[in-house]
Amino acid sequence: MRIALGVLQRLAGFALVFIGVTFIIYVAVFSLPGDPIRALAGDRQLPQSVVDAINAKYLLDQPLWVQYTNYLGNLLQGDLGLDLTGRAVADKLAARWPVTITLALTAWLIQVVLGLAVGIVSALKNGTVIDKGLLVITIGLSCIPVFVLGITAQIIFGVRLDWLPVAGISDGWPLSYLLPSLVIAAIGLASVSRLVRGSMIENLEADYVRTARAKGIGEGRVVGLHVMRNSLIPTATFLATDLGFLLGGTVVIEGIFNLPGVGNLLFTAIRDHEAAMVVGISTALIVIFLLTSLLVDAIHALLDPRIRRA
Repeated sequence: MRIALGVLQRLAGFALVFIGVTFIIYVAVFSLPGDPIRALAGDRQLPQSVVDAINAKYLLDQPLWVQYTNYLGNLLQGDLGLDLTGRAVADKLAARWPVTITLALTAWLIQVVLGLAVGIVSALKNGTVIDKGLLVITIGLSCIPVFVLGITAQIIFGVRLDWLPVAGISDGWPLSYLLPSLVIAAIGLASVSRLVRGSMIENLEADYVRTARAKGIGEGRVVGLHVMRNSLIPTATFLATDLGFLLGGTVVIEGIFNLPGVGNLLFTAIRDHEAAMVVGISTALIVIFLLTSLLVDAIHALLDPRIRRA
């Protein structure tokens, strides 16, 4: 009963967050200046009858709250709406998701591997030249703007060294995705590595570690079994949340590397005043963030016995 009540409370909270955030996005997007119908026509002048028909079809002649209520009702049925060309937003998203998901997961895996490795080495070499050198490198990479890092990587590794393709997905995975994934992973590398380092240093000085060492347990087992498990709790929380950010934050990278993903689609929709497309993509990303929040709770319960008992 207690568990069921907690689940219902969490789901109710998610529902309120979902409605509130989607409403804010909907109002913000549909209140932007500019006429999307005129933009759709380009230099041509549409007949007023055509303009009126489009306004009526998409409820653009109705108050904003009526438009949002209709959108929310369709959304509960799995309908993300139509763009101004009459094509379903969900169909366009379905064609773009594989590229964005592949890019985000590749970047996430690189970030996990490199972040854990750098964090563990820094913690075990705390205060040494190695620790300070890794700190300078990771912080330096995170301070460089993503577009500067992306273009620089293209010039060095794609043009001059000719190691990796600089644009498109014609070479498939992993070649086409490796360079943009490295750029994305480099941005979050400092956060992951410093989080791992801080947690490990704190746990290495804990009483249970001193007790384990006093019992004669080997250093490798102490670090690998006890210290790492407790240190991964805050790190896993960050990484699970960061996966949602990676799925929604690839707009600039997809533009630089000419990847036909959701981020590129979002940029095009904003440029073309495709409000329905912008809202639809934003709604899908909100759902992803809420699901990653549930994943974080599951990871906490898996790694921390105290949460399971509670």
